[in-house]
Amino acid sequence: MRLMSSLTPPTAPRRVWVPYERSAKDVPDGLVADVFTGAEIPDSIGEVEFLVVPYAFADAHPQLMARMPRLKVAQTLTAGYEHVLPFVPDGVTLCNARGLHDASTAELALTLTLSALRGIPRYTRFQDQGDWSPAYKDGANTVDDALADKTVLIVGYGSIGSAIERRLAGFEVDVVRVARSARDGIHALSDIDTLLPQADVVIMVVPATDETRGMVDAAFLSRMKDGALLVNVARGIVVRTDALIAECASGRLRAALDVTDPEPLPPDHPLWRTPNVLITPHVGGASTAFLPRALKIIDEQLRRFANGEELANVVKAG
Repeated sequence: MRLMSSLTPPTAPRRVWVPYERSAKDVPDGLVADVFTGAEIPDSIGEVEFLVVPYAFADAHPQLMARMPRLKVAQTLTAGYEHVLPFVPDGVTLCNARGLHDASTAELALTLTLSALRGIPRYTRFQDQGDWSPAYKDGANTVDDALADKTVLIVGYGSIGSAIERRLAGFEVDVVRVARSARDGIHALSDIDTLLPQADVVIMVVPATDETRGMVDAAFLSRMKDGALLVNVARGIVVRTDALIAECASGRLRAALDVTDPEPLPPDHPLWRTPNVLITPHVGGASTAFLPRALKIIDEQLRRFANGEELANVVKAG
């Protein structure tokens, strides 16, 4: 008499796509990984259940998610997710990478602030010309601006905002914090009109939402004190470019921008040639700090997924 086995048939591994070989080689039990960098599309597109969206999302065929019938989770490698959300099918959970870019973006925010205040772009141009020209040359009554003794207003006091404040420690500044809602030691965004006139430096770290789109408009800028510096490491659409150009061209305000609207900024755009403006090409997250933190997030999320645990940083439930 033939006995039926009481053993449960093995479950087929679940397919995940990751952008790095390192992640693909070390996935938890029960998962099998393909590497998808945004270029060549793996043949397993119909099987993938967990997608780590490559960092260069615009070049990574965002419409592919619609061709993934078994997709359950999409994980970004960016804190902002407004560029991914329109492509996430119904029933798919979207997670962002909160915390991944804190160190890099906070470092750049501080770099932009110090560079703009101390006149580093001017000195760089002088270096190219072999010109030894300190600000006080020939008895001029001007010196470079110090960060010390300034009031710094951080608008968007979340993970990155708090990382910026930690890096401001020791610079002898007063920090004023603003978030969407008030809490202990943090002002509500609705208080911004009364806070702007007090600030010497305004650092924008808000997410891109309908509420924040164009919030730094002519009225916002007019409330900033003469000589104040606007630093934008959020999204370009947060600032009304024409209004900023007008204020900086007049010499009343200064700006240091890692993001712009439009973006990329066309070579003939007047913002490039506006006085008192320092521009970097959206490199806030692009540093050596990125990869080790990205790998850590991917590993942890895949572990949670494999074990049926709650995922971190869910911004859209499936």
